[in-house]
Amino acid sequence: MSDHIQVLTTTAERADADKIAALVVQKRLAACAQVIGPITSTYWWQGKMESAQEWLCLIKSRSDCYQELERVIRQAHPYQVPEILAVPVAAGFAGYLQWVDEQVSRA
Repeated sequence: MSDHIQVLTTTAERADADKIAALVVQKRLAACAQVIGPITSTYWWQGKMESAQEWLCLIKSRSDCYQELERVIRQAHPYQVPEILAVPVAAGFAGYLQWVDEQVSRA
């Protein structure tokens, strides 16, 4: 089992996803952040089913950085209730995970 995580968040605008990606990498909370999209999200919001175009930000980090990573994302995120999910990495190429360790500051 690894102590690495991939954190996901979505935004309505590409510029917001790019801002979050740059911010978390600059602060050494992530080794890498990728922006993918546009994607289509379907969800419930305020009692109605909605569908919207969004941008997905995938952030590679460590579990010991999660709390600070979430704080930084929440401060930069325009949504009232942003999706911020951390998914544990069950396995990965050892060389890549070592590179993540070298790039991310420890909490």
